[in-house]
Amino acid sequence: MNWLDIFLESLIVVIAVVSLVANLLVLLCFTCSAQVRSQVPGIFIMNLSFCNIFIAVLNMPSTLLGVVKHQKPFGDHFCYTVGFMDTFLTTNTMLSMAALSIDRWIAVVFPLTYSSKMRLKNAALMVSYAWLHSLAFSLTSLLLSWVDYSPAYASCTLHLREDAESRVHFMVFTAVFHACTFALSLFILCFTYLKVLQVARFHCKRIDVITVQTLLLLVDIHPSVKQRCLLEQRKRRQRATKKIGIFIGSFVLCFAPYVITRMTELSPSVKIDYYWGIMSKCLVYSKAASDPFVYSLLRQQYKKTLFGVCNRILGRNTDDLHKELFLPDLTHNI
Repeated sequence: MNWLDIFLESLIVVIAVVSLVANLLVLLCFTCSAQVRSQVPGIFIMNLSFCNIFIAVLNMPSTLLGVVKHQKPFGDHFCYTVGFMDTFLTTNTMLSMAALSIDRWIAVVFPLTYSSKMRLKNAALMVSYAWLHSLAFSLTSLLLSWVDYSPAYASCTLHLREDAESRVHFMVFTAVFHACTFALSLFILCFTYLKVLQVARFHCKRIDVITVQTLLLLVDIHPSVKQRCLLEQRKRRQRATKKIGIFIGSFVLCFAPYVITRMTELSPSVKIDYYWGIMSKCLVYSKAASDPFVYSLLRQQYKKTLFGVCNRILGRNTDDLHKELFLPDLTHNI
């Protein structure tokens, strides 16, 4: 065993632990907060968290054993199950992220009609479509025996046996699968979030104009106050761009290397490097660890809920704990 094997094994363990803990915290917030449960994005986040938890407890340990043993970790039937879940869960997470971006797009671009367009019933229908979409591809690959242990990724996933005769059909299926999952989700993310950014910048410009006009009228105001106002305007614009960049950038960074590798290996003359294949798979797994922070745990609502849960566990008063920790009351920032 060389240092690269040790590094990959340690990386998978860390990603699995962070994914499991962070996504369980998201589900805890959903369970304990009526406000989170009543909001439409909570449905998509819950579905995303469930998928990430299954990936952490099923697919990641399987890949870890594959890296350790350098062979199929379990029997054929268990490998088929893991491979089926790998396709189903990965597709479901991508579509859940696309659904979240659609929700944000409607909320920002069409705020007056958001409550009528994005009801809990509509969210449930979108989640149901994500499940059916994912189930269609995962079942097809399982029924056509295109799920097996792949040494290049040390995982039970989409894989065509070398003695199989349906290579052309497998190539077509793989191309359609990634086009209808990764490419479709990326297109939706780019379209919706760029529209959101466009609207956000438009509103920032309007606020900038009003702020500048107000500052010009206040001739007696101290120059440092004017400077602070202008600086806050600049931060507001940068904050919107940064958030959009994180949403789209994390999706591309985690999924694109793996998808490109899967498409490249369809050529018979291409052989995927063992360590690169596993590393690209780890990047996909890392999305399960980053999603809770990107979409929920860093938001004020979830912070407040976790803070309340900690208080109940410790049996302490919120105000007393604020004083001891010298922290501002989070409820003022909602």
